[in-house]
Amino acid sequence: MEDKLNCIRYYYFPQKSNVANGFGTIDYQDIYSIKKTSDKSAEEISKELLVLPKWVLALLKLRNLLVKAFGLKTDKQNPEQETFFTLIEKNEEEIIMGEDDKHLNFRASIMNDKAEGAIYLTTLVHFNNLWGRLYFLPVKPFHKVIMKTLLKRYLRK
Repeated sequence: MEDKLNCIRYYYFPQKSNVANGFGTIDYQDIYSIKKTSDKSAEEISKELLVLPKWVLALLKLRNLLVKAFGLKTDKQNPEQETFFTLIEKNEEEIIMGEDDKHLNFRASIMNDKAEGAIYLTTLVHFNNLWGRLYFLPVKPFHKVIMKTLLKRYLRK
């Protein structure tokens, strides 16, 4: 499936990606890509890509208010960390972030495949219980829109 600005959804992981290594069962995945050649590292791209639009920040604030009562993580666990989520792995081509919570675990990868001239944004989710599945139902459509929005915006740069 392809969008107007070449944001493509994939159904398989980029061959070089380490995002699924050691993650376990995957209950949900999405992989989006844009064709864009960049000499930047995955970390540099992530810093530009993850500058969130105001409407996304507003949704995150609303989410945090709603889930705080259930004891779910709402902010950076370590204010000193570079990324919003916990850094799992980083190399020149890929940065993997994620969180493990009582309702679900997830991993997010930003990968710059320089040989292919493509940037991938991958998300993996494992539901730990019924609450994880219920939590993700209203999140899923917003997640898809946000991922495509971030990539399309980066493509325009």
